[in-house]
Amino acid sequence: MIEQTMQQYLTANPRLKYIFFGGKGGVGKTVLAGTAALWMAGQGKRTLLASTNPVHSLSSMLDQNVFGKPTPVTGVPNMTALEIDTKDTIEKSKKEIREKIEWFLKFAEIKTKADEFVQSATMNPAFEESAMFDNMIDLMFEDKYDAYVFDTAPTANARRLLGMSSVYSMWVNKMVQSREEATSLRDLLSYSKRKQQKDPLMDYLLNLRQRMGRAKTLLTDATLTSFFFVALPEALPIAGGVIVNMLIDKSLVGPDAPDFVKNRVAMQAEHMDTIWKEFDGQVRAILPLYETEVRGTAMLKRMADQLFA
Repeated sequence: MIEQTMQQYLTANPRLKYIFFGGKGGVGKTVLAGTAALWMAGQGKRTLLASTNPVHSLSSMLDQNVFGKPTPVTGVPNMTALEIDTKDTIEKSKKEIREKIEWFLKFAEIKTKADEFVQSATMNPAFEESAMFDNMIDLMFEDKYDAYVFDTAPTANARRLLGMSSVYSMWVNKMVQSREEATSLRDLLSYSKRKQQKDPLMDYLLNLRQRMGRAKTLLTDATLTSFFFVALPEALPIAGGVIVNMLIDKSLVGPDAPDFVKNRVAMQAEHMDTIWKEFDGQVRAILPLYETEVRGTAMLKRMADQLFA
């Protein structure tokens, strides 16, 4: 039994501004994010639906091109959508890293080319996710909308987002400490009495620390931010409070149904038992497997009626 529906949850949290949908690939994150954004817009809130998923499906779902820039959604007042250009975001991040490394090497009077440092930084598996995280918090900091709904990449979830902000903060604090120690040693060893020039790297680190602190404050404020995990009643790609998607209606499966359908229903029933047991009180909604692909705002409105019933 659902103890608190999506509508009840949002009504109980009127200040909620940042909503994230996560889960493994293929569970319907984009559709659920679009449904929630459409509903929020229908409540009179200027809403941005943003996808950080490198597998572009938002434009396809909405039946209009929202790639690369915030675009008003046709036929839905107050709703804007943005499919973030992940390649452009990553290339911009690489360019910024190169500029900062060259800037630092010049300031430190180190006669080494930046290429090796840049390659080392950008080949890290977490680099792309870090770039998308920066893009996401840029949108949040701009504060142009009343509500933000994020369709995240398959690997993203609450712990990873929060963990990333924490790792950033720890790294920056360590870098600031090291920089302060290096500057102090440089001052002691310097025979020059002229005033030390401004340290651009220290300024950058301090600004980054402030930025990460602000991001963590927003992401951990339960009155402003919520994470919803979309799961299928199948192989259990579950990591927290859930919205169950694509559940087959058993009442529509008669005795003459194909064995494949009967077996699928039985399998889903077993996993639903596990969901109720493991996530008691955290299930917000159960959505059916529709007879057609969820595409276009008309289908999103149909889903919204079910999700926020």
